Amino acid sequence: MAFTKINIAEQSFNPFEMIGKQWMLISAGTANSWNTMTASWGGVGIIWGKPSATCYIRHSRYTMQFVDNNEYFTLTFLQDGHRDALNLLGTKSGRDMDKMRDSGLTPIFVDGQPTFAEAELVLVCRKRCKSKIAPEDILQQETIDKNYANRDFHAMYIGEIVAAYKG
Repeated sequence: MAFTKINIAEQSFNPFEMIGKQWMLISAGTANSWNTMTASWGGVGIIWGKPSATCYIRHSRYTMQFVDNNEYFTLTFLQDGHRDALNLLGTKSGRDMDKMRDSGLTPIFVDGQPTFAEAELVLVCRKRCKSKIAPEDILQQETIDKNYANRDFHAMYIGEIVAAYKG
């Protein structure tokens, strides 16, 4: 599939729908070694004067080491009809299996960054910040009780959106 480079600042979309309901894939690495995971937490906006995206990764996730060890990551929003792949990529670990192959999706690289041919939208992000979410920073105990029963807290990543593509 061919991708068209777009200006993300000229796009109109509902991030609550795309991130929270449609879900996204967070991917990072090189052609020789990379990983991806499904996420439904994140945001887009302007941070430090640049179009930016945030995503959240639990410390237990294999994908975290790939995001940590690389300058860039991608956020991929798939076309409709790939919920089974999103479920697999969100529940299985790349430590234990070749989940990209088993997902049925077609891995490709855009601007040297991993994504999938079935993408509807790809955001290529340059890491600008990583912040660990600590229990003492969460102001409501019910948030901890509901989201962190296993005490597996997230790290937040802020990435400048350096390129965007429509599938």
